[in-house]
Amino acid sequence: MSSMASLFNFARDARTFRPKKYAGPNSAQIKQRIDATLGNGDVYEAIPVPEGIELNEWLAVNTTDFYNSTMLLYSTLVEFCTNETCPVMSAGPKYEYRWADGVKFKKPIEVSAPAYTALLMEWIEELLDNERVFPVTPNEPFPPDFVDTVKKIFRRLFRVYAHIYHSHFNQICDLGEEAHLNSLFKHFIFFSNHFNLIVPQEIAPLQELVDRILKGKGK
Repeated sequence: MSSMASLFNFARDARTFRPKKYAGPNSAQIKQRIDATLGNGDVYEAIPVPEGIELNEWLAVNTTDFYNSTMLLYSTLVEFCTNETCPVMSAGPKYEYRWADGVKFKKPIEVSAPAYTALLMEWIEELLDNERVFPVTPNEPFPPDFVDTVKKIFRRLFRVYAHIYHSHFNQICDLGEEAHLNSLFKHFIFFSNHFNLIVPQEIAPLQELVDRILKGKGK
């Protein structure tokens, strides 16, 4: 799918979003552990790398999971988040986000929130499908810059959460998804903080909320 097609077809794609799967050698075992730990109710227990699991593979499985959960949540908002209601990707009046990927869009461009998210979906899925970035063959090493790639993904996923909280929280409440959003974001922030995946200045649009989450760690 071309970038332009992504922009025009985003509403359809978001509503029919299908979760991605990372098929690494230990991914099924890792996913089972994550689900079991989260099921116990203590989000923070699901964060540290389990014994016997490589850091990069742990990051790969969790990155895929966070992408899936974030986009599934966003897909419920497509009728509210439109080019007309959200002509610029933003998080309140002080923070606007431009899109650039260094390849198709080498210079940052201003786009609407749904266009930004469409481009983000396309960009992340291309990374997840690239076995040179997310290797699936046993004993095949991850690239040296893998953690940097994960950081870019998390930084941009955070922007989706920031946009949702600032622009669509009322709709989230109307849909009865407030608790779900807060639970997803709490897990996302704990994980990001534990592995230093998002620099402090990126957190600024939701600083107060993030501070409350981290102060309540383990509760």
